[in-house]
Amino acid sequence: MRSRTAEWFETKIRYEKVMEDGLQKKVTEAYAVDALSFTEAEEEITEEMSSYISGEFTITNITKAAYKEVFFSDNPRDDKWYKVKLQFIIIDEKSGKEKLSTVTYLVQSNTLQNAVKNMEEAMGQDMRDWKLQSIAETTLMDVYEHDGTKHVNKPEEDDRPEYEDALQQELNAEHEENPA
Repeated sequence: MRSRTAEWFETKIRYEKVMEDGLQKKVTEAYAVDALSFTEAEEEITEEMSSYISGEFTITNITKAAYKEVFFSDNPRDDKWYKVKLQFIIIDEKSGKEKLSTVTYLVQSNTLQNAVKNMEEAMGQDMRDWKLQSIAETTLMDVYEHDGTKHVNKPEEDDRPEYEDALQQELNAEHEENPA
């Protein structure tokens, strides 16, 4: 289980989907994207969806997510997303009294029971006291993250001028002919 802390936005996309019976039906699907602003969230979800949706689609809504941290499962069967609210017991420094602080997370799992298990596993290393306040399955179809330079799997382009490559090849050839 790995986690990613970022600014998350929930987006809704409306498009015509070909159903299993072959008929086309207008559907609205929800996705979460890692972005710095509403504009970037719109750009990210447009870029992601354009490779999956063959026709036109409309972004019907973008909202800032209530969670900042997402826990991704390593299990390929985990295809659902759950919002988990945890209450942390903290001590108020001024009064010395215990207070409850609620934090929302997004957890990937295939069942409600596994979502609880995944959350317990993720919080196992946390030294703070916490308790599960609520857990609910979301309508999110998927979660898209990026590394700040666009897509994670996109190869980096070599921006060196071509003459530097040619010069380096000449130097390597000379070195092979005349080793020191």
